[in-house]
Amino acid sequence: MRVFAVLHRSLRLLVGLAVLAAIAAALLWAIRTRPQDLPGTALDLGQPIGLFTGRKLSGLTQDRAQCLALLDQAGIEYRALDPHGEGECRVDDQVRLSRAPPIGIALAPGDVAPSCPVVAALAMWEWNVVQPEALRLLGSKVARIEHFGSYSCRRMGGRGPWSEHATADAIDVAAFVLDDGRRVSVVGDWSGDDAEAAFLRAVRNGACDLYATVLSPDYNAAHADHFHLDQAYRGAMGWRGCF
Repeated sequence: MRVFAVLHRSLRLLVGLAVLAAIAAALLWAIRTRPQDLPGTALDLGQPIGLFTGRKLSGLTQDRAQCLALLDQAGIEYRALDPHGEGECRVDDQVRLSRAPPIGIALAPGDVAPSCPVVAALAMWEWNVVQPEALRLLGSKVARIEHFGSYSCRRMGGRGPWSEHATADAIDVAAFVLDDGRRVSVVGDWSGDDAEAAFLRAVRNGACDLYATVLSPDYNAAHADHFHLDQAYRGAMGWRGCF
């Protein structure tokens, strides 16, 4: 009996070691091939969207220098604005995009200056979601994104907590203008079962992998005409909202 007990313990040990080896091999494979799926790896805007990409992007609200470095690394042309504002409306990481590649989609109006983390997510949204879905569903690339603005020193609903717009950590997207001249708007094309509605829902869903909060017409009437995209920082494992 003692021999069998020793053999049983040895077998359990071997199985445990095999499991640990398999886990280590899987982690090594992920680090080498899918680092964006792991929480501790560096963010690279040129990588495909991974399981932790959105959290890493929202975490950039705590590190202006890192965010600007990532824009530089990705070849994104921008101008960093000087810090301004006071109190809850203080903002020190606004950037204004140029229209030069690789950011091919112009923002309209063009003088908008969201925070760096919002811009970093906009770039990944374009590369990984907006342009592929526009080609797949509409047969044309997007030339211009129309918006309702970014920075606005205000509270939610006028009396609630401070809005992410108060620190330029949000942008409200209203419509997409295609290369062929068609205009797909949230207010006009969200409802229905046509290609335009499918495109809007696809890009909304894709934004949820990149932004801390995404609000669409499915959320409430106040968002019937736009997508609210923000990078609210709620801690490394804080809640994220997609509606």
